[in-house]
Amino acid sequence: MAIETLTLYRFSLPLIRPYKLALGAVHALDTILCVAGDGSGREGFGEATILTGYTTETIEESWKIAVDLAARVRGLEEAQAKPVIEAEHQRAPFTCAALMTAVEMLQGHPLLEVTERTEVPLLAIINAMEEDAMTAEIEARLQEGYGTLKVKVGFDADADAGRVRFIQGIVSGRALIRLDGNQGYCVEDAKKFAASLSPDGIELFEQPCPAGDWDAAVAVADVASVPMMLDESIYGPDDIERAAELNAADFIKLKLMKAGGLDALADGVAQIRDLGMTPVLGNGVASDPGCWMEACAARRLIDNAGEMNGFLKPETGIFASPLAVRNGSVVLEPGTPALKPAAELSALASATAEFTRRT
Repeated sequence: MAIETLTLYRFSLPLIRPYKLALGAVHALDTILCVAGDGSGREGFGEATILTGYTTETIEESWKIAVDLAARVRGLEEAQAKPVIEAEHQRAPFTCAALMTAVEMLQGHPLLEVTERTEVPLLAIINAMEEDAMTAEIEARLQEGYGTLKVKVGFDADADAGRVRFIQGIVSGRALIRLDGNQGYCVEDAKKFAASLSPDGIELFEQPCPAGDWDAAVAVADVASVPMMLDESIYGPDDIERAAELNAADFIKLKLMKAGGLDALADGVAQIRDLGMTPVLGNGVASDPGCWMEACAARRLIDNAGEMNGFLKPETGIFASPLAVRNGSVVLEPGTPALKPAAELSALASATAEFTRRT
C-alpha cells in the first residue's frame, strides 16, 4: 500500500510547570507530529519532541528535515519509504522516528495492537527541593499507587547527596528510587556522589556525565555503590555493545525517538538482554502519541516501571482524549487513540505542511 498523504504539524506545547533538568528548565515541548494516510481511511502517526542535549537536533533543523523526508517518501510503498527514512537516522534520529513510526503504524505494527484494557506501570518524578515539599510530594505519589520514584540530581553533588538521603528516609522501602544525573556532573563529582550513596531502595543511578564521555562512565561505574544506567550515551546497537564491553552500565534506557522506530526499539531491548544488562524504556519529554507508543511497547518488552510520563506535563496534548492514569499506571484501552481533529491540530500548530501522492 502506498503512502498517499503525509501531514506535518509543528507545536510548542506549554508545560503545566517547568520541568527541571541539569540541562536547564524545560517550559514547553517542541514537538513535530507526522500523520500518514493510505487514501482508504487508514492512518498512522508519529512524534518527535526535540530537546537539544538529549539529541544534537534542534527544532528548526528537525522541521526542515521532516519536510524534506515527507516530500521524498510521499507516494512510495511503505516498504520503500523505510530505507529512505533510515538513511537519515544517524544525523536526525528523533526526526526520523516521527516519520518511521507513522509508517510502521500505517502498516499495522504488532506492538501497537491493543486488544484488551492494560495498565502499564509508570514512575513518578519528585520535583520538590525543600524538605517539607518533598515529603508531601512523596506521600502523594505513593498514595496514588506509584512504586518507583525518580529524583533528578546533577546539580551540586553534596547538596544532591543530602537530598537523596532525606528522600530515602521518607520513602523507607515503600518504593524504588531512580536517580537521574542528566549529564550534570563532572567525573570527579559523579564519582564522589556515586560512591557515597547508600544502596537502600535505590534501583539505579542514571547518566551522571556527558553522553560522549565513555571514560567517565566507566570511572563512575567502577566506584558506584548502586547499579548504573546509561541513557543519553545510547543511540544504537554499537553504543549498547560498547556499554557492555566496558562494563559501563547495568541498565540501559531506550527511547522510541532515539531508536528511530518500533522495530529498532524491539531489537535494542533484545540486544540489551542478550548482553546481560536490563532494559528501561520511556521518554519524560514527549507528548501523548510518543508516550502511548512507548507504553504499548513496554507492556511486552520490559518488566520495570516505564518512564513514558511526558504526556502528563503539557497543558494540552495531541490526542482528542487524554491518556488516563490509574494506580500509578497509564491505561491502554483497546484500539488506537484518536488525534484531535485536523482543524484543531492546525490551530494549535505554529506550522503545518501537507504532502500528497504525485499524479
